[in-house]
Amino acid sequence: MVKITFPDGSVREYEQGITGLQIAESISPALARNVVSCGVNGVTTELNRPINEDATIALYKFEDEEGKHTFWHSSAHLLAEALKELYPGIQFGFGPAIENGFFYDVQTADGTPISENDFPKIEKKMLELARKDSPIVRRNVAKDEAVKEFKADGQTYKVEHIVEDLEDGTISTYSQGNFTDLCRGPHLVSTGAIKAVKLTSVAGAFWRGDAKSDQLTRIYGITFPKKKMLDEYLLMLEEAKKRDHRKIGKEMELFMFSDRVGKGLPIWLPKGTQVRLRLQEVLRKLQRPYAYQEVITPGIGGKNLYITSGHYAHYGKDAFQPIQTPEEDEEYMLKPMNCPHHCEIFANKPRSYKDLPLRIAEFGTVFRYEKSGELHGLTRVRTFTQDDAHLFVRPEQVKKEFEDVIDIIQKVFTTFGFENYEAQISLRDPADKEKYIGSDHVWEESENAIKEACKEKGLKARVEIGEAAFYGPKLDFMVKDAIGRRWQLGTIQVDYNLPNRFKLEYTAEDNSKQTPVMIHRAPFGSLERFTAVLIEHTAGHFPLWLTPDQVAILPISEKYNDYADEVKKFLESKNVRVFVDDRNEKIGRKIRDNELKRIPYMVIVGEQEKNEGLVSMRVQGGGEQATMPMADFAKRINDEVAEQMKNLD
Repeated sequence: MVKITFPDGSVREYEQGITGLQIAESISPALARNVVSCGVNGVTTELNRPINEDATIALYKFEDEEGKHTFWHSSAHLLAEALKELYPGIQFGFGPAIENGFFYDVQTADGTPISENDFPKIEKKMLELARKDSPIVRRNVAKDEAVKEFKADGQTYKVEHIVEDLEDGTISTYSQGNFTDLCRGPHLVSTGAIKAVKLTSVAGAFWRGDAKSDQLTRIYGITFPKKKMLDEYLLMLEEAKKRDHRKIGKEMELFMFSDRVGKGLPIWLPKGTQVRLRLQEVLRKLQRPYAYQEVITPGIGGKNLYITSGHYAHYGKDAFQPIQTPEEDEEYMLKPMNCPHHCEIFANKPRSYKDLPLRIAEFGTVFRYEKSGELHGLTRVRTFTQDDAHLFVRPEQVKKEFEDVIDIIQKVFTTFGFENYEAQISLRDPADKEKYIGSDHVWEESENAIKEACKEKGLKARVEIGEAAFYGPKLDFMVKDAIGRRWQLGTIQVDYNLPNRFKLEYTAEDNSKQTPVMIHRAPFGSLERFTAVLIEHTAGHFPLWLTPDQVAILPISEKYNDYADEVKKFLESKNVRVFVDDRNEKIGRKIRDNELKRIPYMVIVGEQEKNEGLVSMRVQGGGEQATMPMADFAKRINDEVAEQMKNLD
């Protein structure tokens, strides 16, 4: 018998060799119909894999992240199976599950790229194969056998991958119908669970991501266990197009890009700069009770700074290459992160235990190289500004400081209307310790500090093994926007390693020299990404306190421009952000244009308003309309702003 422990802590005994599917059946037939994979001792695996020893188990439905990954991983194989039938001799690269669906990199026998025009026949073939409900069978194979098998199938890229990347004893394949793929899994038990298919786009992709290698065709798709889910997803995509921050940012004149300036280098326009500065003001206000000290550090640093920190070894390929100066052996790097500079600030003078915690904050602009094909508006750029801070603390202060940062992040989310969010604790992968720096003891200590802080704050957080930074574990906040998409925003990281690498120390109460613990935190993540997410979450309808222009004054004709200017001056004296649209256009056109710019309030002025000293107010979106004295309108604006910002006090 084996003891199986469930997520709620309950324990049941089963016969040795029990599978996840059989466990689900023992609970309820409905559950068994809906599970797609299971987690055994924290590792996601197939439902038909036997369990031969005591274990913890989690049963994953499609709605779970792990379930989606399994479902879409198998769907990538289904796509490949369909392509193999439709395009004899086709070559396969890699085909993983991704956050929303999957892709497969392929090359047809004659080199003709597959286009979106081919999607209907591929989708039809995928559904035809899915309906066969073919079992998906895992097999462990020796390296020489795998090479022989894929060579016989004419799969050049797969053979290269086996020879160059895989070790004997670690290789497995999955087969369904007449298709076999090289894969670690996990997968569905059979293809029949896939009921709805949509191929979404096609792009070019280099083999192994190397621009010098062959260019393949990357086909993206998504699948669901119910057609209704696909329909809902397609509606969400249409809504996402309307909310695209690149489109709205252009309409609202927030930011721009220029090929002459360079790819992935955003330029903040006057209105966007106003938004950015207000974001900074909010965070400064939230930080004020916690005694943060703001600093400014250079946008470059000596190469040795990043060698000392360990960033050069780990991030060298993702950074811009070192800058050579006329002086021999002098090399600089564009700053890829702020932490090494802040370590130098700590080391600038002797520190005592009485000085800690030392909280150093910076809106620090950093530079990282992203491949051209991965750049996307403000979400993937080559320069961005982090709302960064580094807290240098004594070990016994870690948990309290961590909790205070959680408070700040939660206040940020409340302020911006992100009510739906979850936390993720990212830990080291104990099976691959070479990726990380620091001792086992240090990692255990820091991981426990994060878990305890979350528990004390009542913050439910899921645990992800292997997602930690190379220098320490972290707590990430995943926000769901208005249409249900997940975004990673705020982050907190515990770091026992960087202070050691910089030989930072403070004098303890007993006069001994001790190494401080470092906490990295960024409630927004970056101003660029946060702005992009906020635009898409609100569809550009920012909270009134944040929006660059709160009021547009629209004179009915040119003869009321003077009165419009009078209203403008009065409202500005009451701290209302306002402008006059004095174009020689009809009032209907002015209203439509300012609706497009997402101006929250429009004030229409004509003869009656001028004669009586009034304004005719119109709420954005064709809502409430009313006529009132200027002073009453100004009070309404300021009261609304005060209500929105009350949680910051």
